[in-house]
Amino acid sequence: MSTHHHQHQQHIADLRRDYKLKALNEADVAKDPFAQFGHWWHDVMDSKIDEPNAMTVATANAQGIPAARICLLKGYDTNGFVFFTNYNSHKGQDLAANPHASLVFFWKELERQVCVEGRVEKLSDADSDAYFFSRPAGSRIGAWSSPQSQVIESRKVIEQNYLQYEEQYGTENIPRPPHWGGFVVKPHTVEFWQGRSSRMHDRIRYTLQADGGWKIERLAP
Repeated sequence: MSTHHHQHQQHIADLRRDYKLKALNEADVAKDPFAQFGHWWHDVMDSKIDEPNAMTVATANAQGIPAARICLLKGYDTNGFVFFTNYNSHKGQDLAANPHASLVFFWKELERQVCVEGRVEKLSDADSDAYFFSRPAGSRIGAWSSPQSQVIESRKVIEQNYLQYEEQYGTENIPRPPHWGGFVVKPHTVEFWQGRSSRMHDRIRYTLQADGGWKIERLAP
């Protein structure tokens, strides 16, 4: 094992021990879940663990049949949690029929998870454009090339599509496909889970109230 790899492993082990000592108390948490998420996001970014913005996105279709997959969080504020996708994809079709989703962040090295449940809306065209045009040219061409979630005969289909769109648009003026953009999950419930010893974990749930405030409660582990 290389010295660097061993040091990285040791760093993760130390991290886990450190966070195992942390507690989550009703008196100490932020008044709203976005601020509390911000505190934990700061910790996870400082920890330098891989893919901290990876999250499970669970949807259900009109019949209530669930589906889940990993996506990347691309932004959050008091409006909600943002990710981008092909609107014609499986999740896009689910959300068109049933605009509700659940997100799960799992930062195992910190023994923390965050579960978000909420209503989902499409991001504005301007916000979807802003993110799309910040992406590398290859990713922008890729958004045109893949009929996401559809059955294709072979990989050659998307490779030929890629070459066709590359020829059509070049690398400069690649427009955003009308079927590609952002979703924002506007939470009504957010739960923060902190691992503790003997499986006596801390669980704090925020629930949106009619007046726009948040009710904070402890759940049994």
